[in-house]
Amino acid sequence: MEKLNLDVQYVKGIGPKRTYKLRRLNIKTIKDLIYFVPKDYEDRSNFKTLKEGIKNEKISLEIEITGPAVINRIRKNLSILKIPFKDISGIGNLVYFNQNFLRNRFKIGERYIVNGKFNKIGMEYQIMNPVFESPSEKNKIGRIIPIYPLTQGLTNLEMMSAIKNVLEEYLKYVQEPLPYDILKKYNLMDIHEALYNIHFPRDKASKERARKTLAYEELLALQLGLLNIKNKTTDNKGIQFPHKEEVNDFIDSLPFKLTSAQHNVIKEIVADMEDKHQMNRLVQGDVGSGKTIVGVVSMYKAVLSGYQAAMMAPTEILATQHYDSISNILGKYDIRCELLVGSLNSKKKEQVLEDLKTGRIDIVVGTHAIIQENVEFNRLGLVITDEQHRFGVKQRAILSQKGMTPDVLVMTATPIPRTLALILYGDLDISIIDELPPGRKEIKTYAVDKNMKERVYKFIEKQVNEGRQAYIVCPLIEETESLDINSAEELYSYLRDEIFTKFKLGILHGRMASKEKDEIMKRFKENEIQILVSTTVIEVGVNVPNANIMVIFNAERFGLAQLHQLRGRVGRGEYQSYCILINESMSPISRERMRILQSSSDGFKISEKDLELRGPGEFFGTKQHGLPELKIANLINDINILKVAQKDAQKIIENNLIYNEEYKQLNLIISEMFNKNRDELDY
Repeated sequence: MEKLNLDVQYVKGIGPKRTYKLRRLNIKTIKDLIYFVPKDYEDRSNFKTLKEGIKNEKISLEIEITGPAVINRIRKNLSILKIPFKDISGIGNLVYFNQNFLRNRFKIGERYIVNGKFNKIGMEYQIMNPVFESPSEKNKIGRIIPIYPLTQGLTNLEMMSAIKNVLEEYLKYVQEPLPYDILKKYNLMDIHEALYNIHFPRDKASKERARKTLAYEELLALQLGLLNIKNKTTDNKGIQFPHKEEVNDFIDSLPFKLTSAQHNVIKEIVADMEDKHQMNRLVQGDVGSGKTIVGVVSMYKAVLSGYQAAMMAPTEILATQHYDSISNILGKYDIRCELLVGSLNSKKKEQVLEDLKTGRIDIVVGTHAIIQENVEFNRLGLVITDEQHRFGVKQRAILSQKGMTPDVLVMTATPIPRTLALILYGDLDISIIDELPPGRKEIKTYAVDKNMKERVYKFIEKQVNEGRQAYIVCPLIEETESLDINSAEELYSYLRDEIFTKFKLGILHGRMASKEKDEIMKRFKENEIQILVSTTVIEVGVNVPNANIMVIFNAERFGLAQLHQLRGRVGRGEYQSYCILINESMSPISRERMRILQSSSDGFKISEKDLELRGPGEFFGTKQHGLPELKIANLINDINILKVAQKDAQKIIENNLIYNEEYKQLNLIISEMFNKNRDELDY
């Protein structure tokens, strides 16, 4: 393993300059380079004749040069180089644009293999901008070529050369992570064959078998790591909360009726809390499905049993909102609830910390401030994290460690298809609130192009004149020269000075100080601001019942799940609500995405489509889900491998096989994946 952890500069042919470029791709060690897998492949193994060519298709040919190169200068910055050739079926020309330096590279009578796009103009066959080499080489043609993610100043050929060198010298030091019986059972390659064929496959079948092998290994390690976390908490003897009939009385006294889905989830939570093991449960619910009250009921049960409860939210806006609603509901029950956020003044913060430690506070609601080292609880019994996709597994664990194995409840309004959720959150049990409270009006959703902006402005004006409020969302905070998209600051100035001069406008974005953001939101809630221009800082949880219009500029730049979240900021009051998506892209995929949003209000269906269209990386955002980054496996395309890996992981843990010598290497991979030392992986 030591050899694999050497700096990448030790690989033959990689000097200081190339080392610097590779670091930009996060390739620092020899192991990083070995596992830097291609993003795609180009199959240049399929040879055809000229007569078999299909227009715009890339083909490989074996040819003979039949005449001298000819240069045609079309205009000042455009020249066309043509080299005549023949193959067994006919004659044609190799065609290069602005590459006159190639005129002397081809010798008449010499044979070459070439690969390029086939074209036919009249009776003339053309191969456009082909790569070429002699028939004996077959480095660039006659095989499947890996296509790598690149950075400025680094070509695909250079990357291929670097990886060929690293495999030749260092592949032998990679140790086999999978036991022989697993390799045999699933017809997998050994690790050396798999890594070589993921980069330089012999054929399509070898490429697929190599990818399957490496994806299975990665997903098995992921599942074993997650099961390890889950087993640690499941084996933990948690708090066995007593049964309290007053919880049912509390539910009956609420000013609204819970849905049957909410009742079912509360039953699951109550059963967990009354069990002797620690609860670790994820509650998924679409926008507006009523997750907060489920959390409040859980906290009420904890406090009633003599324990404290904590709720952590990703932003001060959301934390403050939760604090307000929880205080309103529980205020009459002599339950003390406090807010702990970064913007509290020192004196107030000290008082909250002291009262938490002594037990005078029953419930604390806050941001990451809750997991700071100086926060101590008297008797923490229940921990709730809201919007789980914004927190990692570790942050959840830190909060949990503030008490003696408190019960853990995780809530998210980002619907994830259940099969995928079971795997992503393998360390949690899952509950789903799949029903909206009665009486909520459907939000009318319209997708328009940029030519409709004036009509949209008039519609906003009409609604605001009737007393309503509007959100206008942009993808960026400030103007950028490289992207032709709207920024919040630019749009705010334009709308305030040119369009909505009679109304009060506000702006909200992530770079503002927390105090300033809170002040803006307070003024918007109180209708002192009628139109709020914002970035996606208002994506999560913000609740202003009087706001009934959501306009999203450059809607094509957001994911479907994110657009659905933004749409959920309206439709919270008695008025008919509208979501207007201004789509500035003409691409068919973009139009399809807008159509999905117009035709569905089901967050789970929308998230499935989002995953299909964009893949998991973009769906979750950079590492937002808090799970280890996958280098090879794809959570959507490899769902069947995921399911197999999950079953195998359970068997390995149940039969204590993880302690066997043949799993030693896999243990090291899990440790690295979850950034732990091996001795911490206590199965």
